[in-house]
Amino acid sequence: MKTYFRNFIQFLGGTTLLSIEVFKELWTWPFPTKLTIEQIYQVGLKSLPIAFITAASTGMVMALQFGLGLEKFGGKLYVPKIVSLSIIREMGPVFTCLMLAARVGAGITSEIGSMTVTQQIDALRALGTSPIKKVVIPRVVACLFSIPLLVAIANAIGVAGGMLVGSSDLGLDPQFYMQKIFETITLTDYFSGFAKAPFFAIVISLVACYYGLNVEEGTRGVGSATTKSVVTSSIFILVGDYFLTKAFWVVEQWL
Repeated sequence: MKTYFRNFIQFLGGTTLLSIEVFKELWTWPFPTKLTIEQIYQVGLKSLPIAFITAASTGMVMALQFGLGLEKFGGKLYVPKIVSLSIIREMGPVFTCLMLAARVGAGITSEIGSMTVTQQIDALRALGTSPIKKVVIPRVVACLFSIPLLVAIANAIGVAGGMLVGSSDLGLDPQFYMQKIFETITLTDYFSGFAKAPFFAIVISLVACYYGLNVEEGTRGVGSATTKSVVTSSIFILVGDYFLTKAFWVVEQWL
């Protein structure tokens, strides 16, 4: 128990120090533009298929399950409202970021971990180059830029998947489905879900970079660090989702 507690405190301290270093060096010149664009391609464009499949499947399954369940009570007409609101506020951002934590987080950790094991990080320091500038910042910025866009796309695809099932399997008119979506979803609903994406992006990128930079036990440690990165990011996304939802709810009450 003491070991887990010590490791947790060490992780919090390490990620906090890493965050401070990233914030400090983010505003120093020159900015690694070329490396950042390359990471945006790796994080954003290459993650589109998995975001598409996750969002479409989520929307279709939710529409089918709610439709079959509510049909017994004559509430099938409420499916567009329930499905669209659930995806926009919760399911779209959370499920997409969980999948990205597995794909992107694991990729970043294994890549940086391999650089650490092969002493490429030490070589950068020996040459007077900051590993934070060349390695960490491009990946953090790429996640902050790409993940919110992927969440926005996933929200639209998830709602469209629900509408597809609603019209084909549940017998709901597509025009009626769209009308109910626009009647239900407000800008507050949309931004309460979309605003979670930057927080999740920071969690995914910083946790992955931290574990990658602190790989131990040689190449065997890369696999262990990758597993820890994915598990930790997923836990922080799920736990953080509750606190973010509650915080946005409090803000909505004030407004």
